[in-house]
Amino acid sequence: MSNPCGTAISLAAVRTIVVRALAHARSSDSPPRTVAVLDAAGRLVAFAGEDVSSLLRERIARASAAGALNMAVGSGSLAARAEARPAFINSAVALAAGELVPVAGGVLVRDDDDVIGAVGVSGQLADGDEACGLRGIAAAGLRADPGT
Repeated sequence: MSNPCGTAISLAAVRTIVVRALAHARSSDSPPRTVAVLDAAGRLVAFAGEDVSSLLRERIARASAAGALNMAVGSGSLAARAEARPAFINSAVALAAGELVPVAGGVLVRDDDDVIGAVGVSGQLADGDEACGLRGIAAAGLRADPGT
């Protein structure tokens, strides 16, 4: 069945992303991670928080993914923008009602060139969070776009 809004991210792909992102975190014996996957319209499709993951991690993971969608770039590239243009990023965070985190961890998901969703991971240092998202997306056979 075709989607009039463009290519949609499948639930099977989303499940693979979550499972493999968390598996990557476990392979490095890192602190508990939280993963949020949004579709291209910004709707939450899947969420998983490992046992004893801190309470704020859900909002951080979701905001990382939403910020990537809102700005059309991976959240890692927003860190450089925040450093170079702090007033702009502060304004964008306010306009997005906090749904934008300008550090690595939010990665766009592409099917060919189309953005079909975003993954946000939170729980450790930003680069490690991003690595979990990248692994999950690759395992689903999709293209990760961290924006860096």
